[in-house]
Amino acid sequence: MSLGLYISVPFCRTKCSYCNFASDVFSKSAYENYVARVIEDIARSHETASELGCMLDETVDSIYLGGGTPSILAGEQLVRTFNAVRDQFAVARDAEITVECAPGTLSFALIETLQQCGVNRVSLGVQSFVDQEAQAVGRLHKRSTVTEEVARLRAAGIDNINVDLIAGLPYQTAESWTYSLAETGALGVPHASVYMLEVDEDSRLGRELIAGGTRYHAHFVPDDEATADFYLRACETLNAAGVEQYEISNFARVGAESRHNLKYWTRQPYLGFGVDAHSMLRPISTPAAKAGGQEVSRKAALKRGVLPNQTVDAVRFATPDSLDAYMNGTAGAVTLVTSRAAIEESFFLGLRLNRGVHLDGLRAEFTADGIAPFEPAIGECEREGLLERDGVRVRLTGRGRLFSNEVFARFLRQEVKVGTGHVNPR
Repeated sequence: MSLGLYISVPFCRTKCSYCNFASDVFSKSAYENYVARVIEDIARSHETASELGCMLDETVDSIYLGGGTPSILAGEQLVRTFNAVRDQFAVARDAEITVECAPGTLSFALIETLQQCGVNRVSLGVQSFVDQEAQAVGRLHKRSTVTEEVARLRAAGIDNINVDLIAGLPYQTAESWTYSLAETGALGVPHASVYMLEVDEDSRLGRELIAGGTRYHAHFVPDDEATADFYLRACETLNAAGVEQYEISNFARVGAESRHNLKYWTRQPYLGFGVDAHSMLRPISTPAAKAGGQEVSRKAALKRGVLPNQTVDAVRFATPDSLDAYMNGTAGAVTLVTSRAAIEESFFLGLRLNRGVHLDGLRAEFTADGIAPFEPAIGECEREGLLERDGVRVRLTGRGRLFSNEVFARFLRQEVKVGTGHVNPR
């Protein structure tokens, strides 16, 4: 199974008020040291996997540079990063190679660099086509900037473009949201992502909303009901335009689904580099492999504090979520995913997809006895109109997508963690 690579670039021109990611504004002098560190970690990929007792495929079929704003790196820094990947891995000829870009950063020179790096997909953080809404949350572009840069990308042969939108921004109304959706449709992009504004302590706007304050235009944020209506309007509008929903927040024309993100939702192996980058790899097979999963090698299991008779389906590990900690070599967390936890993941990740979860497929992978404990949760959600069955598939209903976190929690009630550890990717 081919590998996906994620490379985190935690630098931005400005920090948007709604942002709860591990990104911020830093001096350009920090960029070079960071890129050098990421390249060093890429060079140690096989060693890191070996230390964890994991398999690492030589072939990569998706690469994703996310952030932050990867497009603010210097062209030669991007080139060196991609060269480092190709030095360590065989990048498939048809690999999907995505870079997240902020509108306003796509100069002709940058687009030439993207072409040189083999980039064939660009994700634009538009959020709103209404200038007042974009500016209220710290975006630096105008609607005209987006249309100009989409045309520039297409002229360069990069047609696989995603547009991000956020429902629930300050000043947003039903009319202005309809306008943003219409502009998205007019651009004819093959992919769109629609997120509802997240209100939590990890963003400035979220903290202000929780506190009931007025900074960051918080008192102009639409209420939850209006935001939910905006999301449903997006589903209707994009589906009608042939950009069909295939995941809770993602819509695509046929064949334009994000291959990289599908790896996350279908539990395929991926490897992450940089600040707050996550990875999931499969453990090395041993003669003692069991039907419910594969045992990590005895040596690695003992090192991680797991008894050798416990089965491990996957190994998840993550780097620190602060730039200082990452650059100082602080160890990241490692979690061994047991068969039981793997089934839980298969439900709450698979249910994100419109096609849902294939129950017979799970029974074949994890045994019928392994799936049986989750039947009551499925039945409960069906009775509440949150899930529906279609033969051997179970999927979220339209209502279920609005309350997806509540649904997912039903499948995590008896989560069992068998061990944690730390890995220093240096």
